Amino acid sequence: MRIVDVAEFHSPTGGGVRTYIDRKFEAAAQLGHELFVIAPGPEDRVEPRGPGALIQVRCPSLPFDANYHMFWDAAPVHRWLDSLAPDLVEASSPWRGAWIVARWRAPVARAMFMHADPVAIYPQRWLAPVASPERIDQLFAWFWAYLRKLTGRFSSVVAGGLWLARRFEDHGVASVAGIPLGVDRGSFSPSLRDERLRSELLQACGCRDDAKLALAVGRFHPEKRWPMVIEAVSRASADAPIGLVVVGDGIDRARVLRAATGKPNVHLIPPIRDRPRLAALLASADVLAHGCDSETFGLLPAEAMASGLPLVGPDRGGFADLAKPATSEIYRSGDVEAAAAAIRRLFARDQSALKAAAIEAAAGVRHDTEHFADLFAHYQAVTERTRATMARPVAAPLQTIGAEA
Repeated sequence: MRIVDVAEFHSPTGGGVRTYIDRKFEAAAQLGHELFVIAPGPEDRVEPRGPGALIQVRCPSLPFDANYHMFWDAAPVHRWLDSLAPDLVEASSPWRGAWIVARWRAPVARAMFMHADPVAIYPQRWLAPVASPERIDQLFAWFWAYLRKLTGRFSSVVAGGLWLARRFEDHGVASVAGIPLGVDRGSFSPSLRDERLRSELLQACGCRDDAKLALAVGRFHPEKRWPMVIEAVSRASADAPIGLVVVGDGIDRARVLRAATGKPNVHLIPPIRDRPRLAALLASADVLAHGCDSETFGLLPAEAMASGLPLVGPDRGGFADLAKPATSEIYRSGDVEAAAAAIRRLFARDQSALKAAAIEAAAGVRHDTEHFADLFAHYQAVTERTRATMARPVAAPLQTIGAEA
C-alpha cells in the first residue's frame, strides 16, 4: 500500500511529531508499505526514506514559531499527490493541510489523524480560571461544528489515544477509530539506570545523593505548563530535598526561565536529541513530573514508564489514560498545590515497592510497532472500502515521481 501523509506540523527540529514520523517510516518499510510524507518547510527538498521519502514543500514560516512552516498554496501539494497516486492520503492536522487534502480531486481514500485537541490545548487552558471545561466546549461549539464538517470529507478519523477518541465522539465526530500510540520500547528500559548520572544531575541541582531527582521533559510551550511544574516541585521540596532537571526549549522559554529563577534546586538543560542519553536520563530519575493535560497519548510519559520511572501528572488528557495507581499519582489539572501534594504522596510511599512496581509495569507499555501494525491494518480496511465505491488511479512508476512537481 502506498500512503501519503500530509504532515502540517512536522519540523526537523520538532519533538513528538518528528519522532513519530521517523518511526512511522521504519514501521512502514518493515510492513511492506511505501510511505511518503509531505511537509511544509523553508525550501523544496526530497529526502529518500527507505521505499518512500520525506518531501518538503517551500512554505512561509509560522509567525509565532520559526521552527515550523505553514501550508499555503495547494497547487504544489496537489501536484505531488497526482504524481504519487497513493492508495490512501492522511492529513495530520485539522487546518490548511486537511483542506488541501479534502479538496484534492481524486477518488482516493482519505484519513484524518488527529494528533491534538485544539480546544483542550488553548481555550480550556486560557479560560480555566473563569469557566469549566464543559462550559468552554459550549462556547467553542463553532469549532466542533467546523471539525464535523471537515472530517465529513474523510473516510476515517483516527485518534492516537482512547480519551481523545471518546472526546471527538462526544462532540458528534463520525467514523472515529481510537488507535493508541506506542513507544520504541527497545530503546527504553529500567536496566539503563545510571547511578553516576543521577549523582551528577543532583549535584547540578545543588543536592546530595540522598535527595530525590525529578525530571521534566518536553518543549517549552504554554500547553506543557512547565512554570506550574517547577513551582509544584519547589513546594514539595520544602518537606524533603528534591532536585528538578528540566529538559527542553521553545517559545515559552522566557516564562520557564523566570519560573526557575531563584530556585537553586532547578537545573535547565537543552533538548536531548541523542535517544540513548534520553533513555538513560529517564531510567536514572526518581519521578517524571508532568503538566500537560491536552496530549493525545503522552509519548514522553509512556517512554518514562518504559524506563521504569514513576509518574506524577494531571487528571485530564492522555496522561490520565496512561497513569497506573501502582506507579503514579495524579492531581487536578493546572492546580499547583495539588501537584505538589501528589509529589509528596509519591515520595511518601514505600520507595522499594514503588520502584519494583514501576519496573514490572515497564514491560506492559504499548510498543509503537503494535500501534503502526494496527494503524496500517486500519488504513488497508479503509482503502478496500473506498475501492468498492471509487475508481482507483494507477500509481506512477517510482522513477517518474516528482518529475512534474
